[in-house]
Amino acid sequence: MAAIGSLVLLRPIWLLALPAIVLLSALALRRARGLGAWERAVDPALMRAMERFGRVVPGRGRRLALPIAVAALIALALSGPARRIEDPETFRNLDGIVVAIDLSRSIVEGEGLADAQAAAQLVLQRAAGRPVAMIVYAGEAYVASAFTSDAAALSPLIAVLDGEVVPNPGSRTDRALALASRIFAEANVLKGDVVLVTDGDNLAPEAFTTAAELAGRGIHVDAFLVRPAATSGDVPPPDAANLERLTKEGRGSFGEAREPSALADAIGGRAASDLAKGDTAALFFADFGRYLLALAFVPALLLFRKAI
Repeated sequence: MAAIGSLVLLRPIWLLALPAIVLLSALALRRARGLGAWERAVDPALMRAMERFGRVVPGRGRRLALPIAVAALIALALSGPARRIEDPETFRNLDGIVVAIDLSRSIVEGEGLADAQAAAQLVLQRAAGRPVAMIVYAGEAYVASAFTSDAAALSPLIAVLDGEVVPNPGSRTDRALALASRIFAEANVLKGDVVLVTDGDNLAPEAFTTAAELAGRGIHVDAFLVRPAATSGDVPPPDAANLERLTKEGRGSFGEAREPSALADAIGGRAASDLAKGDTAALFFADFGRYLLALAFVPALLLFRKAI
């Protein structure tokens, strides 16, 4: 898929047919305007004399214009020029986002909570109408909000998060992923993203297993790495390497909570990219290729007119 301004090309590979059409058209026009084998069979002086007397009229290639136009329009139609339909509520069960925010002691006491909240807020802003659910977790994971199409309604909830919200000590990202998997299944949401906002502390083997299982269902596992703003002797350091490995297992993307724009944009744009490759593309895009194909019938029908 490729974007050209407000338009999207669902199958841009078909544009490669246009240079081939131009090349073949140039060769065909050159041949049509000549005299073919007669130029080699007839003496050049005699040919020039016959041309002066009007006995030889080279072709002009007029009849080639119509098939060239038909071929060009068909190639453009097959490239799939389209516009994304801005009505995600109609298809809300096709793609969703679950934001899982780590509220463990290493995040709160390390003063990384502000970065975590900012990253989560940006994901909501870039959700582009996709339904969003939210999980908070530490030693246990809890549903803070089920899927809602009003992502902005979760902003006040994120703003009031603190270290007292989850009573269970610890950092169990594996349980957050398991809960996210259950949320997707119970809501019958087919694809989407689980967005972890965490420092990557204490990643259990179950987390990697669940991430791979989610990826197999078409659900990406993304992660914002939260780095501490303050150092404390007994607070574990962030584990960037393992967290990035988790996102690779979940076929997702990795980013920093301090600089969340790149990852938030990637998450926001992934829905259109993934859906354009699948059978649900027709539900999310208004494909104008059919109209170009109908337009190609005009020069095609003119090919059948009788010469007078």
